[in-house]
Amino acid sequence: MNPTPPPANSLPRILGPWIASAVVVGTVIGSGVFKKGQNIAERVPESGLAIAAWILIGIVTLFGALVLAEIAVLFPRAGGNYQFLKEGYGWLFGYLWGWVEFWIIRPASIAALVTIFTEGAHDILKQASGGTAEVLAFWPRQLVTCLVILILAAINAAGTRIGGTVQFVLTVIKVGSLIGIMVLPFAVLAFVDQPTHRPSAANFAPVWPSDWSAMTWDKVGKFGAALVAVLWAYDGWRNIGPIAEEVREPQRNIPLSLLGGVAILITLYVGANLAYYTVIPQSEMAALTDTPVATEFCRRLLGPVGVAAASAAIMISVLGAANGNLLVGPRVLFAMARDRLAPEGLARLSPRTATPVTAVVVLAVWSVVLVLGFAALTRANVDLFDWSDPVPGQVKKPKDPFDALTDFAVFGAAGLETMVIASIFILRRRYPQATHPLPYRCVGYPVVPAVYVLVMVAVLVNMFATPDQRTEAVIGVGFILAGAAVYGLLYGRRRA
Repeated sequence: MNPTPPPANSLPRILGPWIASAVVVGTVIGSGVFKKGQNIAERVPESGLAIAAWILIGIVTLFGALVLAEIAVLFPRAGGNYQFLKEGYGWLFGYLWGWVEFWIIRPASIAALVTIFTEGAHDILKQASGGTAEVLAFWPRQLVTCLVILILAAINAAGTRIGGTVQFVLTVIKVGSLIGIMVLPFAVLAFVDQPTHRPSAANFAPVWPSDWSAMTWDKVGKFGAALVAVLWAYDGWRNIGPIAEEVREPQRNIPLSLLGGVAILITLYVGANLAYYTVIPQSEMAALTDTPVATEFCRRLLGPVGVAAASAAIMISVLGAANGNLLVGPRVLFAMARDRLAPEGLARLSPRTATPVTAVVVLAVWSVVLVLGFAALTRANVDLFDWSDPVPGQVKKPKDPFDALTDFAVFGAAGLETMVIASIFILRRRYPQATHPLPYRCVGYPVVPAVYVLVMVAVLVNMFATPDQRTEAVIGVGFILAGAAVYGLLYGRRRA
């Protein structure tokens, strides 16, 4: 039983559990599991602590999924976190989610993912032509990135079922590639007599700190920064929320897809990172710069063939994640426009496919603008995100714009999404089981949501304490406050 009736212009329920699960898994697995290992190894010199970061955030994510499944069943409508924050805390907080999601989180994710896809394709073409000269110059590559975004937008504008089917196929391929990474060291040991780099448990050393009492606050802060990097790899598991209105039998299929999807993610992420460490010692992983960890892993085991295979796997993975974002992202704009918190044209549905075409186009165009804007900043060697003073005697390298943007996206998402999970305490009192019976209730309540909230608050506080992430955190707070001011000017009186 839902607390409020569905809106008049509802989206059709056409997505089954398989495609819903593919949305959860496919929008999460992007570049993080293939690339963030270097970032984590750079901060955490012990392989055991690095793997613990993947496990810890995986468990926290599972706790969040246990909670979100109940909230999504209570409000199975388009919009996801927008709906949940609006119902839990009021119109302002729902609007703030839409504000941060549209301007930064969703388009930045799409832009970063498709940029990685284009760069991967360019690297493969470059190697095929001899590996000495660029096949495409910088700006033509940016135009290809924009074209790919527009093609994905056209696919999702053509119909939810079409976009969902593409998502399912790409997700199956990327899951298969991670399973391949997990088993590759064992296959090499079994079938290759003299591998170039022999997988070995000795590569895990050091596993744990030799002296736990020497864990200074600086080291704790670096571990917290590693958790933020892992958060980016897990980010997107809540994407079942925006499409909840289109899932068939939501009371059954939303919890099934969400919890099953997160369990798959934990298994794949931990397994892949364990495999990396069997081949690449921690010190060498931390020293990687331009080469993704997965690519170096496959190169050491399979040579040039492995490089091509890893590049293809990363390309398919990020393409699937970008497609998933263009599938679910427009539903937030659609829901806000339906509530008259965004231009009403964004709530317009295609008469043929019942898809929010205008919202898809607007999100895609803004993603293209970010691609071109940050390409210009990169070309000009401008760093807008690091205001710290340079260290004497060291050349200050500008922070990659997309690395900064993903940290910003994690901060903006994590703060409001933590409020979503905390809203279960409010909603349980407002909609008790006696008057609003639900087929799914959060297991472990109230401990599970409390643990999730406490861990995420600690991660957010650590972002302010860590120099290389403090700027993004400050900008994130400022941007949210700007959203509150815009809401007050445009909508506050109307919703008072």
